[in-house]
Amino acid sequence: MFEKLRVVFSIPELRQKIFLTLFLLAVYRIGYHVRLPVLDSDLVVSGEFKNFMDKVAVFSATDLRSLTIFGLGLAPYISASIIFQLLGTVWKPIEDLRKEGAAGRKKINEYTRYLTVALCIIQSWVYLSFTLNGTDNSPISTYFKSDSTGTLSFGWQITSVAIMTAGSMFLMWLGEQIDEYGIGNGISLLIMAGILAQMPRALWDLRQSVSSSLSGNTSSTIGPDVLVVLAGLFIAVVFGVVFITMAQRRIQMQSAKHVRGRRVFGGTKQFLPLKINQSGVMPIIFASSFLLIPGMIFGALATSFAGSEGFAGGVSSISQQLAAMFNSGSSFMYNLLYVLLIFFFCFFWTSIMFNPKEISQNLQDSGAFIPGYRPGKRTADYLEKVMVRITYVGAAFLAIIAIVPSIINSQFGVSYSVSAFYGGTGLLIAVSVAFDLIQKIDSHLLMRNYKGLLES
Repeated sequence: MFEKLRVVFSIPELRQKIFLTLFLLAVYRIGYHVRLPVLDSDLVVSGEFKNFMDKVAVFSATDLRSLTIFGLGLAPYISASIIFQLLGTVWKPIEDLRKEGAAGRKKINEYTRYLTVALCIIQSWVYLSFTLNGTDNSPISTYFKSDSTGTLSFGWQITSVAIMTAGSMFLMWLGEQIDEYGIGNGISLLIMAGILAQMPRALWDLRQSVSSSLSGNTSSTIGPDVLVVLAGLFIAVVFGVVFITMAQRRIQMQSAKHVRGRRVFGGTKQFLPLKINQSGVMPIIFASSFLLIPGMIFGALATSFAGSEGFAGGVSSISQQLAAMFNSGSSFMYNLLYVLLIFFFCFFWTSIMFNPKEISQNLQDSGAFIPGYRPGKRTADYLEKVMVRITYVGAAFLAIIAIVPSIINSQFGVSYSVSAFYGGTGLLIAVSVAFDLIQKIDSHLLMRNYKGLLES
């Protein structure tokens, strides 16, 4: 391994790309510690809003727990990209732009940036408004630069929104610079850096809960026996994520034979690879987002009708129970809804990204066919049937990975910041981006007749 690393850093071009990427990632992390000028001291957020921000910070790689210049992270840009991907399948003007090639993609990227700016303004304004009401019941003047009326002035609010919007756009620019001059996918690397940066805090939380007693886990301590179980479980989850991420269903294809003169061309056998986890991490992101919204709504209703009697008191009681169910993440009903939403979004996202009719038409145009199936509708039906079957497997895998953190949190008494590294979006993104980065480095090594990093 050390010999392969020496070879990697001995190539001047590759070494320069790696160092530039590391420098830009360092700039990205430094920005997370630069507070907004609107703050006079460290902000303390409590209550359901804090629980909401903790969960969002895990699966979106943002830092919503403190007001910093990069507080929104890349969430607005990711949301804008997803919106245009969905529009590309249902809105004909965007679909036509996608078919225009490089020029169309350039235009879509321009529209994505415009939408990102709009989302940054909306999200930063809403986030700032919630933060002003989500402190630990202390006066605003304790944390913010409030005016004589005890509220944050409109000018400071506009300034904060502008700074957070500029911070998110700067992160988008950093990702593009990594794409052009560094190595790997810039946006994905920035997201992975945000996820991995939470590991020291999670390890410290775990260290605070460890006890030398072998009595197992209690409400506040974790014994060495539980640590061994957690370590083994973590290795098993990582192995499963790597296996499913790289797993493919290969469909045999054969090209038609062409006779030119006395020579025969074509007739070779190839494979059409279909990924088991075709939808990636998007179903977990969508399902998590949908389940966060009811918890916030029921929490707001419980707070609004707190202390009331009669019908309003009943609404408050029911809303409080529902808010506790959606915010805890450990109840049976919550996990059941989570699994059902993941299955739904797996099939929804796969139906958007995978078009069997288009693939069948491309095979027919190129003179290739699947043995035993006629080109056209028969081939498209076969591809759709295969994709439905493997999507069940991928959805079941995502559902298991998604609920593992909740199970660990409830059964072993581990904090959610620690259990989140045992599954969910963060682990899937980290593994996928790591493999993509290794493949990019291997491409540079193979061009110079060196062995890849994963080759023996």
